Amino acid sequence: MKLLRYGPAGHEKPGCLHTDGTIRDLSGVVADISSATISPEVLEQLIATDVSSLPVVENVGRIGPCVGSPSKCICIGLNYSDHAAETGATPPTQPIMFQKAVSAIVGPNDDVELPRGSEALDWEVELAIVIGKEAKYVSEADAMDYVAGFTLFNDVSERDYQTKREGQWTKGKSHDTFGPLGPWLVTRDEMPDPHNLDMWLDVNGQRRQTGSTSTLIFNVPTIVSYVSNFMTLKPGDVIPTGTPPGVAMGMKPPQYLKVGDVMTLGIAGLGEQRQKVVAA
Repeated sequence: MKLLRYGPAGHEKPGCLHTDGTIRDLSGVVADISSATISPEVLEQLIATDVSSLPVVENVGRIGPCVGSPSKCICIGLNYSDHAAETGATPPTQPIMFQKAVSAIVGPNDDVELPRGSEALDWEVELAIVIGKEAKYVSEADAMDYVAGFTLFNDVSERDYQTKREGQWTKGKSHDTFGPLGPWLVTRDEMPDPHNLDMWLDVNGQRRQTGSTSTLIFNVPTIVSYVSNFMTLKPGDVIPTGTPPGVAMGMKPPQYLKVGDVMTLGIAGLGEQRQKVVAA
């Protein structure tokens, strides 16, 4: 099932994408797509719903983040060996974890802000895991049981803030709008193998990233298990899993984003996003 949220920011309603291409209103079934409604039990109820009987949303307007109010967004860095190489980093022997403020999460087609004084705004197309039930000290063998589904994520980054301002990466990852999420959450039953998905990103119509989740260093079960050893994962938590090569900082010379640039990106089966860069 492809679950989504639509409407003005802060007032999104729950919906789903029907196989006929229409968006159907789920308001009569659940209050929202959030931590309270992506448990295995509720997802089972949603998947069993006769979507064709639900009202068609005639004027969708804005698509919001596909999960409302996650408690945290834990990102995995340098998780593609070829991306690590382009940044000059050694591929990690354990997953690199960093936090992106949940206040950075926006809809898949919302504008992305260029922070004041920024000169190194970058893009990263990523597969994101969405947690479906509380996970603590989970084994790799059981890890997929804790996954509600998958979605598309753009891990927007300010590289000078990330690498030149000292301390952790968080300050380069957490500006408002730095986390476009969606358009929809694809439940695990529709995505049995997330490890062979084509992914891409264009800037102003020019291809920048081409990759596949088949080249992940650490796969989904490994990531979920590993992170759950350091913190309790809650329903709705988002875990972006890293990006393939082709980011701006890896170009010679780097070609960072500027006001007016447009990013379009997608992952097979997970839909597409489009963001315009605007001044903060």
